[in-house]
Amino acid sequence: MSASNSIFTISPSRNLARISLNHSVSPPLSLLPLTRSTSVSFRHKPRSSSLVLCSTDESNITAEKEIPIELRYEAFPTVMDINQIREILPHRFPFLLVDRVIEYTPGESAVAIKNVTINDNFFPGHFPERPIMPGVLMVEAMAQVGGIVMLQPEVGGSKSNFFFAGIDKVRFRKPVIAGDTLVMRMTLVKMQKRFGIAKMEGKAYVGNTVVCEGEFLMAMGKEEE
Repeated sequence: MSASNSIFTISPSRNLARISLNHSVSPPLSLLPLTRSTSVSFRHKPRSSSLVLCSTDESNITAEKEIPIELRYEAFPTVMDINQIREILPHRFPFLLVDRVIEYTPGESAVAIKNVTINDNFFPGHFPERPIMPGVLMVEAMAQVGGIVMLQPEVGGSKSNFFFAGIDKVRFRKPVIAGDTLVMRMTLVKMQKRFGIAKMEGKAYVGNTVVCEGEFLMAMGKEEE
């Protein structure tokens, strides 16, 4: 007997029940109505042999290994160099903590870097055996990047100084050590020109890891005559 809706057919015989299994579905033998006088033979359906080719990145890895490590990474771009930064910020050694501006959107945001080296004057005391950049100096460096945004003509003009008015939600996620490059992004959230108050959000990175973040409230003050 045969069932048109079934996934297998049974051919009656005295001692043989031939079962043709569908290639995509294999029902358990417990579903078959077998008796003592019934024997089962499976008819094997050969599968078509096919070759599966897997693409790998071995060629890219090999090509990358052939390039010397000193040539694999590009330098940060320069939007403002140290001389241009000194024309904007009033800070000087040893408290100028911004080396280069790598991105600047007038009136909105700035991204700058601080190269942290063992020659920085705070490392002999913080700490002699484990040089770690103090968290307060990370916050100061980020604030200076914010000052580059605030003291531009698009916001407040370059003839003013700025001061901290408040710091909120500051978190230090990971230590910054000698040899790191601190990448800081400061974004202007709100500016009250009448009172000279600016609210900014900042994040600092080493590589792609956030090491410090927080909200900054800064006030502008006119330059003393």
